[in-house]
Amino acid sequence: MLRDLLKTYLGRYWSLLSWVLVFQTVQTLAALFLPTLNADIINRGVALGDTGYIWRVGAVMLGITCVQVVFAIAAVYFGSRASMGFGRDVRAGLFHQVNDFSAQEMTHFGAPSLITRITNDVAQVQMLVLTTCTMLVAAPITAIGGFVLALNQDVGLSWILVVAIPLLVVILGIVLVRMIPQFRLMQERIDRINQMLREQLTGVRVVRAFVREPQESERFAYGNELLTDTALRSGRLMALMFPIVNVVVNISSVAVLWIGSNRIADGSISVGSMIAFLTYLIQILMAVMMATFMAALLPRATVSAERIQEVLNTPISILVAKDPITQVSDIASLELKHVGFSYPGAAQPVLHDVSVTCRAGEVLAIIGSTGSGKTTLMNLIPRLTDATTGVVYVDGVDVCKLAPHVLWSRVGVVPQKPYLFSGTVASNLRYGKPDATQDEMWEALRIAQAAEFVEQMPGALNAAISQGGANVSGGQRQRLAIARALVHRPEIYLFDDSFSALDLATDARLRSAMIPHVSESIVVVVAQRVSTIRNAQQIMVLEDGLVMGLGSHDELLVTCQTYQEIVASQLSIDEGAA
Repeated sequence: MLRDLLKTYLGRYWSLLSWVLVFQTVQTLAALFLPTLNADIINRGVALGDTGYIWRVGAVMLGITCVQVVFAIAAVYFGSRASMGFGRDVRAGLFHQVNDFSAQEMTHFGAPSLITRITNDVAQVQMLVLTTCTMLVAAPITAIGGFVLALNQDVGLSWILVVAIPLLVVILGIVLVRMIPQFRLMQERIDRINQMLREQLTGVRVVRAFVREPQESERFAYGNELLTDTALRSGRLMALMFPIVNVVVNISSVAVLWIGSNRIADGSISVGSMIAFLTYLIQILMAVMMATFMAALLPRATVSAERIQEVLNTPISILVAKDPITQVSDIASLELKHVGFSYPGAAQPVLHDVSVTCRAGEVLAIIGSTGSGKTTLMNLIPRLTDATTGVVYVDGVDVCKLAPHVLWSRVGVVPQKPYLFSGTVASNLRYGKPDATQDEMWEALRIAQAAEFVEQMPGALNAAISQGGANVSGGQRQRLAIARALVHRPEIYLFDDSFSALDLATDARLRSAMIPHVSESIVVVVAQRVSTIRNAQQIMVLEDGLVMGLGSHDELLVTCQTYQEIVASQLSIDEGAA
């Protein structure tokens, strides 16, 4: 998974990575030459008292050090650019993939998990890329080059390297194997914390209304404890790594000094060679530590990459046709032909054999009990979900064959739970028509019965709207959502129980004002009030996904018992027949 992700997104930065490899190679080779030069100064300059030699070699060492610093900075700079670009591209890929998800995929992952994957998981992989870019070449070159140059100084001390390096690798490998499941569990618990936070912040009014603050605090504290325990376990394992490296380095250094001093005494090696060997030993073990640090990031990055790839590889249920139709009739029409829908894994279909036809200027009202399939039916028209049986036609064309932008440009949706984006009143109204004029927006607000309260807001059209429309009431939010659809002026209006927060008088004024505005469009409205839909040309009565009746208000009062019961529960029979 990690390899596929890096291959797909990091390959775009090969030119930057090439420079990183060059700079790291030069920097590392420069660092490897310094101990040898230092040994020459001690053996020839200091031992023989040749001050000139010390100055000459010291100047060379200073120059090499400057080169090392410059190339190290360049390697980090280009590596950072590559890793930051990689993170940006992965986040963009995830965002576009999630934007194409239907309700089915969104429900499968859940918003909290998707947020974690786009932010935290990408950050983990990005950190691995950055670390790899700055250490990938340095660690192996230092380890291999240092080993060769150390042997060049003294073969007799080489057994210390042969023991120390495998010992360090084995111990750190055991630690890393135990870290992998902890990191996977940590990402899952971060998802859970995000989910609880979203629930508690979004539903804070409900929490307070039912005095559930203590219980919600306990629930969050429990989830937080689980995450903390997992983080502590993985942190303790990671904390073991550096002390282990230090212990091995220190023991190896003591061994070099102890054995090397005896070899100096018997004349086998010089003082400079022993110091150079000790320096190479430390460099080699530091290279192993750098590789270990990369390896410590690898388990968590691997888990994160799997979660990212899971999103990127999820097949989208709403597929675009290979050659989508982009030209359709200018005359609005809507037809549902033997449409049915079943959720994956459900025992029973939500909709059964729904057929209806609407022309421009007509109103189709859908009424029924809770759970009868009204919202599901509405979602089939803009293709938020696809019908499992039957066909939905818009302007005479199967919606599955229409180009998505063509379909969505002809449909204006006011959902059951209206959502406003952070910004201003104007930015929300222009959501479906970016070039809408102020006159068009005020006209839509007047029709939606929202002009009066918008005029009273500071800034009017430029008044601030918080995320989700939290700074306006439910009725105001609903009217602004209706105005947003009216500004769009689509061929088909879909009102999914969009008048439920309005009082009867406001509802009546809005419907009266909207009639001339939508006279050339098709209006599909889901409603619970008979008074809202009684003048519709067609009323569809749904019950358990079945069409129990289809016709005008007067016709259904005679032919549909279910509709008669709905009317009787809201109005007297005389009022219903009036």
